[in-house]
Amino acid sequence: MVKKRGNHSYNWTIICYFTLLFFIRNMHIVIAGAGEVGTHLAKMLSSEEHDLVVIDNDLDRLKAVSSALDVLTIEGNANSISHLKEAKIQKADLFIGVTYSEDVNINSAILSKRLGAKKTIARIDNQEYLLPANKEIFENLGVDYMIYPEKIAAREIVGLLSETGSTEVVEFSGGKLHMYVIRLDEDAPIINKSLRELTPGDNKLEYRAVAITRQGHTIVPAGDDRFEPGDLVYVISSKIGLKELYKYSGKKQFEVRDIMILGGSRIGRKTADSLGNQHYVKLIEKDRQKSYKLSNILNNTLVINGDGTDMELLRQEGLDKMDAFIAVTGNSETNILSCLLAKHMGVKRTIAEVENMDYIHLAENIGVDTIINKKLITASRIFRFTMSEEVSSIKCLTGTEAEVMEFQVKPNASATKGTLAEIEFPREAIVGGVIRGKNAFIAHGDTLIKPYDRVVVFALPGVIHTIGKFFN
Repeated sequence: MVKKRGNHSYNWTIICYFTLLFFIRNMHIVIAGAGEVGTHLAKMLSSEEHDLVVIDNDLDRLKAVSSALDVLTIEGNANSISHLKEAKIQKADLFIGVTYSEDVNINSAILSKRLGAKKTIARIDNQEYLLPANKEIFENLGVDYMIYPEKIAAREIVGLLSETGSTEVVEFSGGKLHMYVIRLDEDAPIINKSLRELTPGDNKLEYRAVAITRQGHTIVPAGDDRFEPGDLVYVISSKIGLKELYKYSGKKQFEVRDIMILGGSRIGRKTADSLGNQHYVKLIEKDRQKSYKLSNILNNTLVINGDGTDMELLRQEGLDKMDAFIAVTGNSETNILSCLLAKHMGVKRTIAEVENMDYIHLAENIGVDTIINKKLITASRIFRFTMSEEVSSIKCLTGTEAEVMEFQVKPNASATKGTLAEIEFPREAIVGGVIRGKNAFIAHGDTLIKPYDRVVVFALPGVIHTIGKFFN
C-alpha cells in the first residue's frame, strides 16, 4: 500500500473540475484502474474532503498517481475481494470501474455492491449491455450505471454535424434551452461591438453571451466588454434566437452530405454507422484486417484501407470535396494535423479526437473546429453521482476553466427575493436562461426567479462555492 501527498499543480482542465468539489459531499470513493481515465478522475476528485482510493495491478501507474495526488493507492486486482476490503469498499459511497478490461469493471462493480458499496459505475465496451432489458440484468446484479464513452462521443459528433455553425452544443431541460459555443472570425459583424450595443432596449432577448474565452482566459462579460477576432463565445439561446445569433456572429448553417472519417476506432465505427444512412461516408483505416471487418459491418460506408497520414491518399480520396472531416485515430497528433490539412483544402467542418490534454488548447487555437476528448466525456457523466441535489446537471467545456450548471430553485431561496440585478449575484457568474414549466426564456437584470424554476448558470471557478446558496 502506498500513500503519498503530491503538489496539486494542475492545468486548467483539472482546475475546472476541481472547483466542482464545492458541490460534492464528503465521500469515500474507490476507483479501479489507474489508466488515463482513472487517473483523470482521481485528479478531479482528489480533495481533503474525500477519502479516495485507487486500485491497479501496475505499480508504475500507481506511483505516477501517488506522486502527484493525495490519494491512497493499492497494488492489486480490483476483482480481488481482499483488495476491495483493503480499500474499505464496505464504506464506499461510490465505486468506479474504469480499467482497460470491461470484464474486470463489471465483475468488480458487482463484488463492490455485494460488499457494501452504495453506488457502482462500470465503464463498458459492449453496446449490447445498454439495451433496456440487459441493463436491468446488470442492475439486479449490482451495477448501477454503465458508461460507454465511445458511444457518447459518437453521439456528440453526430449532433455537432447538425449544428454546423457552432463548435459545441449543450442542451438543457430536454432542449428547451441550448448553449452554443462560437469562434469569431475577423469579419464577424459583432467584432469591436459591445454587449450593450447588441442588447435590445426592451430586454426581449432570444440569446445571451454568458462567457468569452480569449487567449486561454475566460471572462463573464459586462455591458462594455467588446468582442474580438478569435474569441470563443459561449451563448445561451432558444431555438428562436439561433438564426439571429448566427447572423451577428457571421456563421452560416450548411448541409453536411459528404463526410470522411479517419480511423476505424470504436468512435469512428459508431459515427459511421449513425451517419451512413443519410450521408455519403468514407472511412479510412490503416489496419488491413480491421478494414475488412469494418467493410462487412458498415453496409452504408465506403471503407478504404490506407494510411491516414499519407496526405496524397487523402487528396486522391476527395478530401477537398468533403463537407466534414472527422479524425478519430488513436494518435492525437495525427488527428490534429489531418484536420488542419482538411481545413486548408476547404473542408467546412473538422472534428478531432484529442486525448492528450496538453494539446487541446493548441488544437483549438490553430484552427480545428471541435475537439472530442473521452476523458472529459466520461468524467462529465460520472460527476453526476458526486454532486449534491441542488445541481441538476453540470458540464465542463473543452477550452475553458468555467462550468455551466443547471439548478432547480428551492422555495424561499434567496434568488426569489428580488430581480437578478437586486440579489447581488456574483460578478464572476451569470444566469443565462430560465426554464419555467414548458416555457424557456433568456434572463436579464429585471428577471425575477420563481420557486421550482430551472436556471442555467455559467460561472468561473472562484465563485462556484457561493452560487448554490442563491438557489438552495
